[in-house]
Amino acid sequence: MAQATSDASFERDVLLSDRPVLVDFWAEWCGPCRMLGPILDRVTVELAGRARVLKLNVDENPVVARRYGISAIPTVLVFHNGRVAQQIVGVRPERAYVEAARVGAPT
Repeated sequence: MAQATSDASFERDVLLSDRPVLVDFWAEWCGPCRMLGPILDRVTVELAGRARVLKLNVDENPVVARRYGISAIPTVLVFHNGRVAQQIVGVRPERAYVEAARVGAPT
């Protein structure tokens, strides 16, 4: 299952990570966000040890959401070396998230 990150821990959890990090920007009330949850849980298992999958609740953590211009949810930002490498808006097939994490990931 994907772990949570927050405004307070985002830099440590994401920007300073030595692995690619997928960050799911979501909210409790968002139906498509709830649909994406099980997909990202499977991605978390598939990428174990190679990439991290984290969730950031935009209602509880508005600073990071605002910093990255999140205006639609769910949005998944893929970070490599502390920078956004890819953005996926909406719900996509599982493979899209796995492939996004693998770009530039250690093998």
